[in-house]
Amino acid sequence: MQHTVPLRGHPARLVAAGTFGVLLAVTSGSAAQTQPPATGEAPVRVVVVGDSLSTGHGTSPQEAWPALMRNDPVGAGLEVVNAAEDGSGYVSPGDFDGTFGTQVEELVNAKTGIVVFFGSENDLGYASDEIGDAALAAMDRAETLAPEAKIIVVGPPSYSPDPDPGLLEISSQLKAATARAGGEFVDPIAEGWISGDFDDLIGPDGDHPTVAGQHYLLEHIGAYLEQAAPAAAAAVQGRPELQ
Repeated sequence: MQHTVPLRGHPARLVAAGTFGVLLAVTSGSAAQTQPPATGEAPVRVVVVGDSLSTGHGTSPQEAWPALMRNDPVGAGLEVVNAAEDGSGYVSPGDFDGTFGTQVEELVNAKTGIVVFFGSENDLGYASDEIGDAALAAMDRAETLAPEAKIIVVGPPSYSPDPDPGLLEISSQLKAATARAGGEFVDPIAEGWISGDFDDLIGPDGDHPTVAGQHYLLEHIGAYLEQAAPAAAAAVQGRPELQ
């Protein structure tokens, strides 16, 4: 994962929805319409903003951690929209020239209950203050578009117990931006994600998660979604115009 060149690939985008498990639809270049919830309660709309760690690059879009939620209890009551794009970061343009900021602009709206930002090592090589400014702008824009949404910012992971100093600086910038935006910061480097089980969780390219690795990300990021979902659901139910 330690590199300075943006990742490349052309993944389909995903939208998953549902209450008793998530229904999956796949499109190319834009979000698909999701199915209505199975109960009378409106689902919590979750937008995933990210890079190739969230697209299923190296496995398949159907095996990316946001898509895996369709068969996981954490997906109950959630409508998950995966905006992630290979190669993208807060500053780094992705395969379709998108950034985390443009992903927010495209798919976050007033009905969004949770926005998850995840990554990105693709910003290695950019000036740290530029990353921090772009991150804060993306978070502030998400809050403007979805005033009721919970903002969860997951920094880039390191696959080594001796992280690249550039990744540590990105993480530091994101932590500061998240605090200013009033979101919740999750630090995979400090928590030691993946580094203790690299061989099983990362594929042959040494960079992208295996299916087991995607399940690992679902477990870890999903825990924060479970914590945030009740308050997000209450906010949606308290505003009938959002249902």
